[in-house]
Amino acid sequence: MPTSASPHACQGLQVRRTVTRSGRRSVEVVSLITSIPMTSATPSQVAAWIRGQSAIENRLHWVRDVTFDEDRCTIRTGSGPQVMATIRNTAVSILRLAGHTSITAALRHHSRFPHRPFELLHTI
Repeated sequence: MPTSASPHACQGLQVRRTVTRSGRRSVEVVSLITSIPMTSATPSQVAAWIRGQSAIENRLHWVRDVTFDEDRCTIRTGSGPQVMATIRNTAVSILRLAGHTSITAALRHHSRFPHRPFELLHTI
């Protein structure tokens, strides 16, 4: 299964899940590649890892979509979108490392006084 794009891949997985959003059901198909051999993990362990990764991604993407209103960002060309996504991810990570559970409240707190973000960076 290894290819030049994923030289350490041991197995490919396809997950199909039924999702209900706003009362409408749909089927999502997600393809995954892992470096874990089939003999090293049980299907229930792999399923738990997938759920855990989805929870992490959903938590970050929700913050980026809702708190940073990323979908309405007008930066669309060149490396700008990737740079802005990296900056947003870094901001969220720093705030979580500092113990903030509400990113919205933390952004509000740090935006009121210009010295607070610098103090935060010195404490991490």
